[in-house]
Amino acid sequence: MFALSSGSPPAAIGVVRVSGPRAREALEALAGRVPAPRYASLAELRDPKGAPLDRALLLWFPGPRTATGEDLAEFHLHGGRAVVAALEAALAAIPGLRRAEAGEFTRRAFLNGRIDLAEAEGLADLLAAETESQRIQALGMASGHVSRAVAKWQERLLELMAGAEAELNFADEDDVDVYEGAARRVVEGMAEVSAELLEWLARPAAEVIAEGLSVVIAGPPNAGKSTLINALVQRELAIVSPVAGTTRDVIETPLALDGIAMRFSDTAGLRGEGADSIEAIGIERAQAAISAADILLWLGPPGAVPVHPRTILIAAQSDRWRGDAAREAEAARCDLILSAATGEGMDKLHRYIVEMARTLLPREGEAVLRARQRAALAEAQRWLSVEAGSREADDLILLAERLRLGAAALDRITGRAGVEEMLDALFGRFCIGK
Repeated sequence: MFALSSGSPPAAIGVVRVSGPRAREALEALAGRVPAPRYASLAELRDPKGAPLDRALLLWFPGPRTATGEDLAEFHLHGGRAVVAALEAALAAIPGLRRAEAGEFTRRAFLNGRIDLAEAEGLADLLAAETESQRIQALGMASGHVSRAVAKWQERLLELMAGAEAELNFADEDDVDVYEGAARRVVEGMAEVSAELLEWLARPAAEVIAEGLSVVIAGPPNAGKSTLINALVQRELAIVSPVAGTTRDVIETPLALDGIAMRFSDTAGLRGEGADSIEAIGIERAQAAISAADILLWLGPPGAVPVHPRTILIAAQSDRWRGDAAREAEAARCDLILSAATGEGMDKLHRYIVEMARTLLPREGEAVLRARQRAALAEAQRWLSVEAGSREADDLILLAERLRLGAAALDRITGRAGVEEMLDALFGRFCIGK
């Protein structure tokens, strides 16, 4: 198979990759020779009829120590559309060569054991990363942070299983090391691994980083919510009007602050009376958005703020009420004073949001899990949770089965078992050439 593995032309350089048993033949057919392994070599390329194609660099990587685990060749061309198209046409004319499907290079790397499923998922996220926090998290997963942790847990479970099996099947053998209180030792070991899994499950979900933290702007009608979201995104996203109830739905927009992906939402003004039936629906949606928000920006009276664990109280529209003693007293109870119209307090709000957002993100060097991985880890944790002193805790046969099921759940994280149904969906996320 072959595909363009660099950016779409025109570009300075176009890299066309060939993987599989025909890779060597492709080099011989177009360049007339195969360069020394892992050394770049300049060559004149010609199509099967002898017509010149380009003057390019060749790279030859004999398998299995390659990105895909197969023989691999690369043609580093001039990146014009016609040049790339001509080379691809020449490759397609070689018997046994075909264009790669989306994600097929990475899928072959997985199937050939060059990467595991968690690393493949990290690579998919790395290709889709748009912010610094997304890049750092995806790079950690693609580099094997999750896989190494899973490998350590699997090794410990294997030791516990070996001990349980030895006690069950070979306790009467002189050359087998068995011990008293075997069941208790197994339960203690399971509890230690279970506690570590719970620590990982308590970390932020990878989807929070990939999809962005939800930041909801809420408050009563005409509190300045739409003006604020327009100021944050620096464009006219929401309609601003003195008429109460202008915003009747949740208006959401993505925005990155200091490399952190976020989703800001403007909501309908909250009021108990005077709303028509359509505005009432908007108020219900606003309340639902508040409940689901990671961070709440409240532009209403401090005494009326909804219950939420992470709220920034904002005394908005300061350009309108400066000098009003009652409003000044109310503003003193807020976290910051702001005017989206004049820019007062916008820098401080930026800092507040970023500081609060960082408390929801993993610490530096801390890997987090995707939903599929969290589900498998949670299942493993449940199998390893046995109440000490229970009847099950004294039954080595049941404990051995729990260990087996826990290990099988961990296997699904790295793709060693039970993953066929998800492979097509995963690798279909990759572009052609990757």
